Amino acid sequence: MQFVPYLNFDGDCAEAMAFYAELFGGRVVHQSTFGEIPPGSGMPPLPEAAKNRLMHAQLQVGQQTIMASDTLPATPEQPAEACAGGYLKPQGMWVSICVDSAAEGQRVFDGLARGGQVAMPFQATFWSSGFGMVTDRFGTPWMVNVAVQA
Repeated sequence: MQFVPYLNFDGDCAEAMAFYAELFGGRVVHQSTFGEIPPGSGMPPLPEAAKNRLMHAQLQVGQQTIMASDTLPATPEQPAEACAGGYLKPQGMWVSICVDSAAEGQRVFDGLARGGQVAMPFQATFWSSGFGMVTDRFGTPWMVNVAVQA
């Protein structure tokens, strides 16, 4: 069994996934836009503003996967609160990254912190040689933790 985070973005999913691929040393193995969805019967028309947004993206980092998409833009008929359209900031969750060294943790944390908001600076703690919490410039909350060596 593997748990796969699925992140949502407000029109900048492609930029975020390219950034994560570079930072984490992975590669985007798939991405497709809402405009590429084949028309279907009963489907409402797609707003022009949504056609270039990513419907789905998959980033592979070693054996790990992160999936993501942009949300559809909110409309008066489908406000963000209805979850049918419009971006809502993540709440009640963090994506936790476990790294092998404090140097690697600092590198990853600093990359995520550029343009983001630090909740807890990366530093040694009583359980680890490095831990920090940051929300990146795309709005995704991350925890970076150095694995405890046995």
